[in-house]
Order: sequence, then C-alpha cells, then structure tokens
Amino acid sequence: MNQARRAQYLKALGVTRWRDRRLVSKADKEATTPSEDSSVIEVSRTTTCSTTFDELALEAAKCTRCALHKTRNRVVFGSGNVKASWFFVGEAPGREEDRLGEAFVGRSGQLLNSMLFALGLDREDAYIANVLKCRPPDNRDPGGEEVATCESFLHRQVELVQPSMIMALGRFAAQSLLKTTESIGQLRGQLYSYEPFRIPLIVTYHPAYLLRSPLAKRKAWLDLVLAQRSLSG
Repeated sequence: MNQARRAQYLKALGVTRWRDRRLVSKADKEATTPSEDSSVIEVSRTTTCSTTFDELALEAAKCTRCALHKTRNRVVFGSGNVKASWFFVGEAPGREEDRLGEAFVGRSGQLLNSMLFALGLDREDAYIANVLKCRPPDNRDPGGEEVATCESFLHRQVELVQPSMIMALGRFAAQSLLKTTESIGQLRGQLYSYEPFRIPLIVTYHPAYLLRSPLAKRKAWLDLVLAQRSLSG
C-alpha cells in the first residue's frame, strides 16, 4: 500500500502519521485479568462438527438453536480470507447486516476498512465475524443463552482459520471471548490468549462506538499498534 493511501486511512482514525509512541496510558494499563465471577457468560454447551467452511456456513444458515432464528432475515456467518492472520470479532449483526447477510457494512464497515488499511491490510486479508450470527431484535444486547448456543460457530471458525491475532471489537465481544465482566477500559492495553487455541487476542473499541466517540479513535489506533507489534515481536 502506498504512503498516500495509508495516510488517508490513518486520518480516518484520527492519526496523522505512523510514529513510535507509548502503547497505552497509565490508566489503561491498570486492567485486570479475566474475572472468574459466576456471572460471566458460560461456555457453549452446543458443539459443531462441520469440517469445512461451506459445511459450517450451511449449518449456521439452518440453525434454530435459539429464538433469534424466528426474527432474523438472514444469517450473518462471516466473511474474508479463511487463511487470514487477522481475525476481527464483533458483537452481532445490525439492521443492514441482517438485510444483506454480510458482517460490518455501512459506516461501521467503512471505518473497519480504515482500521484494516491503517495496518496495511485490505478487507480480503482478514476474516471478519460476530459472536452472534443472527440480529437481536431492536439491536438489543445479546442474551447469555443466545451466546452459549451460538458460540460453537465462532469457536469452529477460529479453529478453521487458525489466525495469528484476534481483535475483539467492543465490550460485548471482549467479554464474550474472554469470559469476563471487566469493562473495555480495563481490558484494553493487554495481550490475552483465546482459549483453548492459545491465539493472541487484543481488545479495542467497536467501529460503531468510534463513530459516536471520535476522540477514542486514537486509543483504537494504539490497540492496533499493540497488536501489530505483538505479531512482529
């Protein structure tokens, strides 16, 4: 990617140029390890045995494990490079995603593209999915039982892709993947491991939040830098 194009996407993230800087503020470094509180979302009790992406996608398309299948328009399985080094995980499909059947479209998708391009990646260089494959009505937060019944799909996607880095986008994705109730402010700025695959995982803000809170874009950029350095280190 040429420098002019990269500068354009860095600007979208609120970063004027790539430069070495402290990865996180002192406050952001005060995160704690994932909580073992009994209120965290439990591990999925439903297994998925599909051996290929096509089989897994078909299984998801026919899924009736939870009540969300009654209100969805389309299953939003995930998309991208199935051999990607980077795996981005969001919360759940929104209205446009539910209509089109594709993850991260609209303004959030455009900003995610900018985040990818800032790393020197195209969308086709990453794999993108959500914790839930169906849209919760009125974009409400996913329920614990919905996550438990849907989790095996994401688990199998990660197993098939075998990425080198997972980026958890937003509070809900971070809490679901790490099995914790800690806030995103506490979770940022640390390198975690996604079990049982022991794949490095870093938490950052969801693009939708960054659109509402542009000042947080710089923090998101620091998260990307941390992830990139973790991969190269």
